[in-house]
Amino acid sequence: MPLAVLLAGLTGSGKTTVAQALAARGFTRLSVDEEVHRLHGRYGVDYPEHTYFERERPVIAAIRQRFLKEIEAGNDVVLDHGLWRRTERDAWRQAAREAGGHPQVVYLPADRTELLRRLAERNQREDANALTVTPEALDDFFARFDVPAEDEEVIVYSGDFNALVAALRDARQH
Repeated sequence: MPLAVLLAGLTGSGKTTVAQALAARGFTRLSVDEEVHRLHGRYGVDYPEHTYFERERPVIAAIRQRFLKEIEAGNDVVLDHGLWRRTERDAWRQAAREAGGHPQVVYLPADRTELLRRLAERNQREDANALTVTPEALDDFFARFDVPAEDEEVIVYSGDFNALVAALRDARQH
């Protein structure tokens, strides 16, 4: 049964790094931010920031279709997208199950100080995974993020990639 890894974490928590490492181990990586960037350019530079979500919506729909096709084909998938709301995580879990996959949420916790440090570095870059985030925006993100509840059966990423791989291997067998 293919594994569908659903990453849950705020901007700067390390989702892309984990997704890229899983892709190097054979997972199909699907990135919402990279697809929005490919289609529309840089956030706040090539289009106004306030239009991001209207640009993101059809990308999420297209990625969801690819996600389902990859699972139906028997491929392990990692979704490189924040999944901030529990309702989003639940919907992606259900979609993965219906496509014949085993969904597993991986939560990447990070405190505000660490995220501000990472974002300050990232804000200097111009690639698809470097959307500029202000401290005020980060506070808004924290307010809108649903920390995974105990009943969600998540793997909490500690920063140890080998431990994550082992936990995913165990999850696949259950």
